[in-house]
Amino acid sequence: MRFSRHLAWIVGLALAAGPAVAGSVWVASQQGARATRIERPDGARVAEVGAAVAVAPSPAVVAGGPGGRLYLSHPDGRAITAIAADGASRHWPVPGQPFGLAADPDGRSLYVGDWSGNRVLRVSAETGAVEAEVAVGRDPAGLALGANGRLYVAEREGRSVGVVDTARMVRIAGIPVGEGPFALAYDPVRDRVYVANVRSNDLTVIDAGALKPVATVPVGASPYGVAISPDGRRVVVTNQHAGTVSIVDAEALTVTATVPVGRYPEGVAILGDRAYVANWFSDDVSVIDLATLKETGRIPVAEGPRTLVADPPARGEGGR
Repeated sequence: MRFSRHLAWIVGLALAAGPAVAGSVWVASQQGARATRIERPDGARVAEVGAAVAVAPSPAVVAGGPGGRLYLSHPDGRAITAIAADGASRHWPVPGQPFGLAADPDGRSLYVGDWSGNRVLRVSAETGAVEAEVAVGRDPAGLALGANGRLYVAEREGRSVGVVDTARMVRIAGIPVGEGPFALAYDPVRDRVYVANVRSNDLTVIDAGALKPVATVPVGASPYGVAISPDGRRVVVTNQHAGTVSIVDAEALTVTATVPVGRYPEGVAILGDRAYVANWFSDDVSVIDLATLKETGRIPVAEGPRTLVADPPARGEGGR
């Protein structure tokens, strides 16, 4: 399976509105094979472009690591690009088809989902060398690190979320969810995992302590991305086929707003009080004000924006 038109790659933009927020959103272009940092500046300026780094073709998923590191997976190229804070990049060959990524907060390890091999690899975050592996369910997609060294794996063709004990690299549980789980995010405040199920058009809420689902929230058609606001009050879900974003109240577990965005929204990242949504078919990024729950603008970007990552990440993003 080729990933160039079917699965996530990184593109996005940040824009300033309201109070200043430190940080940036990383942007990568599949066709242009480039990662670019867009900073959210002080004052009225819309955006400030930082360094741009050329990467290998067809990047799929991005993960932020400590110290400003960035990692990109290349399923078609069977490789990972690692970008240091100073912009220096390295290209590591990896077995299988690396897709989902999650970086340990200590900076030592990177977890890599092998889409075709139905496994998760633990590789050195410094060299890319494979250190260990564990078998998981079919077609592992999104990865998220939680508490107590647990890694959550969206097993897209298994209707499940796998739970891996990263200390032992053992799959300790498989939690039933909806049809086609793809993206997920971990909330450390409520000790929950939120899972976007592409085919059943809903969000599964998992009690991470009990390792069981506790609620299902209907959202829009083909939910593809999920992120949690910094205060933990809202869960933001992109609905690919509906062209909307669902805002879910984390306390009531109900949709409180549905925000129209561009065509085929997929990835979402949160920086401060703004959500940034990659509209795959519109070639732009919607910016949503999380206070007013309205789209405040769209930023044109390179062709085919799909997923994003914020640095520093909001709660639940990037495995930190």
